[in-house]
Amino acid sequence: MPDDGVTLPRAAAPARPALRAPDVHRAEPIPDAAWDEIERLLASGDLFRYTAASGAPVALLEAEFAGLLGSRYALACSSCSSAIFLALKALDLPRGARVLVPAFTFAAVPSAVVHADCVPVLVEVGEDLRIDLGDFRAKLADADAVLISHMRGHTSDMDAILSEAGARALPVIEDAAHSLGTRWNGRPIGTLGRVGCFSFQSYKLVNGGEGGMLVTDDPEVAARAVIMSGAYEENWRKHPGFQNSFTHWQNRLPLYNMRMQNLSAAVIRPQLVEVERRARDGLANHDHVAARLAASPRFEVPPPLPAETRAPDSIQFLLRGFAQDAQVLAFAAAARARGVEVQVFGLSAGNARAFWNWQFLPDLPDLPITRAMLRRACDVRLPARLVREELDLIADALLAAEAETA
Repeated sequence: MPDDGVTLPRAAAPARPALRAPDVHRAEPIPDAAWDEIERLLASGDLFRYTAASGAPVALLEAEFAGLLGSRYALACSSCSSAIFLALKALDLPRGARVLVPAFTFAAVPSAVVHADCVPVLVEVGEDLRIDLGDFRAKLADADAVLISHMRGHTSDMDAILSEAGARALPVIEDAAHSLGTRWNGRPIGTLGRVGCFSFQSYKLVNGGEGGMLVTDDPEVAARAVIMSGAYEENWRKHPGFQNSFTHWQNRLPLYNMRMQNLSAAVIRPQLVEVERRARDGLANHDHVAARLAASPRFEVPPPLPAETRAPDSIQFLLRGFAQDAQVLAFAAAARARGVEVQVFGLSAGNARAFWNWQFLPDLPDLPITRAMLRRACDVRLPARLVREELDLIADALLAAEAETA
């Protein structure tokens, strides 16, 4: 075409679609490595962990998980709650034993204590989302055991807790449902107390849909837990070691049938190699959003303790300067309108993390420190798979909602 000196208008570039808030409830895809094993199991019908003489996926998972954490023993369970229950029963606590439990945890934790014929004694949790050591010490003298929930991955001062409990020879159980990949002075959380309990529920770092794991270095606790988990008759022979203990306890302990089945283990096993990467990415995501929220003095993100290296898949912050509950709810609604779901632990109806909703517990205490914290504590999921653009969208939505409602 000849150059006639006329400049034609350039065609407009197609408009870039506006970013939408990510679906933070969607888990990472199940690794390809799981599919061949799943298909083999479905074709064979070999789903029960004790069908095979050896090499069952659940047994392999237990060995691999123990190796990952550096624990002597691991027992796969149907859930983290069942692992907590089995831990309490395996410790042979007397009926009515008083178990200290943080008042900020999920309702399933005190429920497991009740199921184990023990009494939950709720301990105050401060604005840093960690156990209040003053209230802990005040209640420790009358306790028989300690159950620490590292809720949302926030580690309480385990040095102080282990020292105080150890001075009274009280066993410590760690509810590490939210803390796979977290370390305390370099040691994996869940391996500090007598027993550690983990979750593979869909919203955790490793997604098995459901499932849990109990870890311990105590052979008697491990043997008792194996029997009670449902190793009936002589299925305990398919667990390594413990032969003398198993022979002693067989038929002397009740069977609760809290086993994991092989399909769950097949889904979980290929994800264990991803734990380190997911923990690293989750921490980077959390810290990026926390740095963005620091632009407003109304957001307070609890910092880690010096000994703690966290592996978060969510972020928690307290709202400052919001005097009225209605203002907090307006903030949550403004964030939701921008596509970001904010859970306010103490203001969403029936929340299972608000202790006053645990009406299965008689004589609920008031716990004013925890109550006040929960009414201003907010929670936003940040899965490790999110990219920087998505994280910034979430941070922008939270900052804009705060500016709109403050």
